[in-house]
Amino acid sequence: MTAGLQPAVADLSMWALFIQADLIVKTVIILLAMASVWSWSIIFEKVLLLRSARENASDFQEKFWSGGSLDEMYDSLEKIPYRLDPMSQIFVAAMKEWRRSSGILSSNGIHGTSLSQRIDRVMQITLEREMDRMEKRLTFLASAGSVSPFVGLFGTVWGIMNSFHNIGASSNTSLAVVAPGIAEALFATALGLVAAIPAVLAYNKLSSDMSRYSKILENFAGEFSTILSRRIDDTTSKRSMG
Repeated sequence: MTAGLQPAVADLSMWALFIQADLIVKTVIILLAMASVWSWSIIFEKVLLLRSARENASDFQEKFWSGGSLDEMYDSLEKIPYRLDPMSQIFVAAMKEWRRSSGILSSNGIHGTSLSQRIDRVMQITLEREMDRMEKRLTFLASAGSVSPFVGLFGTVWGIMNSFHNIGASSNTSLAVVAPGIAEALFATALGLVAAIPAVLAYNKLSSDMSRYSKILENFAGEFSTILSRRIDDTTSKRSMG
């Protein structure tokens, strides 16, 4: 007895769905895949950057509060050829302004209050610049998280439209005709969520961690400003008495 013909089974693997999709859906899939890869690269970069920044800040504060000479600490940091961490950058910027102006604090009529304000301003500018550098490309995660589902939805709608078009062209409503188009449409939706969910979660977590780290820098800048203000007051007092 001759065996009956078995219906062809559609290949619904991810690669097959991509190959079978039309140009629009393929473009959507490629864009979402690229967004996902770029998002993960940013996530790993920022996680490592924050971890390194926290460790460097902890090491720096340990040296800073050890009671050693701030001038010697400044001299050693200024000679480092590679980029300093944000907290060290704030310290170096403030000490540089202090050394530049402390020698002429009274001889040229520079008031202690004016110098203190300038040092505070230098530290604030340095802090903002360093945080901008650390937060660079972070907004891409927010954009990917908000836009990716809609891009995936567009691919879904387009794929379903193709399925209905195939039904109308073939006058066949069997699952074999409808399944590939619907599968590729749902594949676009899934990719949109795959790109969006990690991006949103990572953006919220990294933004929170960046804010906490920024607060650490602000606290250090405030403490260091107090120390330099005392130096300014002592220098002003000694020169006025002299």
